[in-house]
Amino acid sequence: MRILLVEDDELLGDGIKTGLKQEGHTIEWIKDGLTAEGVLLRDPFDVVILDLSLPKKSGLEILKTIRKEKVHTPILILTARDSVEDRIKGLDSGADDYLTKPFNLNELTARLRALSRRSSGRAEPLITYGAITIDPAAHTVKYHDDEIKMSRREYALLYTLLENQGRVISRHQIIDSLYGWNEEIDSNALEVHIHHLRKKFGNNFIHTVRGVGYMVQKPE
Repeated sequence: MRILLVEDDELLGDGIKTGLKQEGHTIEWIKDGLTAEGVLLRDPFDVVILDLSLPKKSGLEILKTIRKEKVHTPILILTARDSVEDRIKGLDSGADDYLTKPFNLNELTARLRALSRRSSGRAEPLITYGAITIDPAAHTVKYHDDEIKMSRREYALLYTLLENQGRVISRHQIIDSLYGWNEEIDSNALEVHIHHLRKKFGNNFIHTVRGVGYMVQKPE
């Protein structure tokens, strides 16, 4: 998943970013509300972790603005405000879930998976495509019941393609899902990852749409 973290606490933000990156996700971290709002209005993310008490603009103000502008990205509020009134206000402002500090990182990742699953219209916890099965909770991939070893970015690429079966994903969108803003990218890095997946799952597994991007066909 490509996740936007909006949190001004340096220690907490660094811990979340490190933990989620170890889970194979691509994380962008912003520390003030005004910048976060601008990013959300122009860049797509799979899910957002949003603190409420932020410099320059509050989390609730961000929520109201982006929902008014028809940004439907799933948003999980992460905050120290734990009253029932605060939770109701956050959810009624457009949040999809709410987690109070302190929290367990495993619970946070489980909630993010659930938000992503609901957003994609998938009820099942596993992602299947023919003989391929992804278990996002265990971070494993099986092919004909055999576990397949994959790099973090191969896994992220496979996850992105299978979550969008039947849709062409642009090269730009895929690169955004694999690499953070400040990471260096070789010019042929994506093609290398595509090649590795085709070696694992067959040459016809991923289709190239010239001048547009890549896709996996939706099973009939």
